[in-house]
Amino acid sequence: MMGFDVSVQSSPDRRAPLMSDVAKAANVSMATVDRVLNRRKGVKDRTTQRVLKAALELDFLTLEESALIATPRPPNIVFLLPAGANPYLKLLGEKLRARAVPRGRDAPSIRCIFIESFNATVLAAALRHHAAWADGIAFMAIDHPEVREAVEEITSAGLRVVTIVSDLPHPARMAYVGLDNHSVGRTAAMLLARFSQRASGSLALVAGSRNYRAHSEREAGFLALIEEMHPDLHVVGVREGHDDAGENFRHANSLLEQHLDLIGIYNVGGASNGIARALVEQGRAGDIQFIGHGLTSDTRKLLIDGTMDAVIDSDPETILSLAINLICEAPQQLPHIQTQRSVRMDIFFRENLPSGTKLPFP
Repeated sequence: MMGFDVSVQSSPDRRAPLMSDVAKAANVSMATVDRVLNRRKGVKDRTTQRVLKAALELDFLTLEESALIATPRPPNIVFLLPAGANPYLKLLGEKLRARAVPRGRDAPSIRCIFIESFNATVLAAALRHHAAWADGIAFMAIDHPEVREAVEEITSAGLRVVTIVSDLPHPARMAYVGLDNHSVGRTAAMLLARFSQRASGSLALVAGSRNYRAHSEREAGFLALIEEMHPDLHVVGVREGHDDAGENFRHANSLLEQHLDLIGIYNVGGASNGIARALVEQGRAGDIQFIGHGLTSDTRKLLIDGTMDAVIDSDPETILSLAINLICEAPQQLPHIQTQRSVRMDIFFRENLPSGTKLPFP
């Protein structure tokens, strides 16, 4: 509730107007009057004007109160993130929770919802469910027909949709905010090949899931550069670890045992600590070149002790700010919005780690 004091001075022979009087005069329901007074979504502009006109004529509202209600309200924004043990996504969630603290009537209302990972049906259901409250939804997309259909439905109802980290090319989504993932994959391949300083050998990729376009694009970029520039390096089959440390540990152990010529591992997704554990336990840490994603407390530690060689990162604050600003953009600016907002790719090594950065523990 906005907390308006809607009482009026009345003479002894005149009772104060009630919401029911406003509803009757405007020919709407009490629920509609309540929605207008509290600037909730779902009320047409002409209905809002009719309610405010009736409220003014009945002295239910002052001119100042009416003008305040008539101003466009800030949007309700929902972020949908995959649940699980991925430290980078946990970091995004922590930063979102900090932004969700109420900041005044003119600031957007933000909710962060973690949903089951890698499940297109669950994501599609969440998009439809949260569309009832939200004016805009930002989410890490799964490239699947069910998700595309849900995006079609909610954008047809007027919601703004922004994909973050992983895209879903769809004409109805407003924009994608994240890395150019094909370039990311090529960069990871170049780093592994250069770090290894070997003319031949095997390289391995561990992805979260190819259902995330970000992961499939990184894989494609990686394979393309190796084929173009290092044809004597052999890329072994991609394993899907679903950003789970236990799965990644088992995949890394299997790769080390099956490919004695393995010289490098690129973790396309999260949970690099699982791969690092396998390298340490098999005595291969520092011998196998290892590159992953997301500068968090675990990857920072792995860089410092030499288990990881490089971490590719995208600043979470930048991603969140761009997504929020896009959803809050004025309607007249929408035709000029770029459909892709590429975020700067940061590459961290042990020698260039930022100091004084507070990162969450995994």
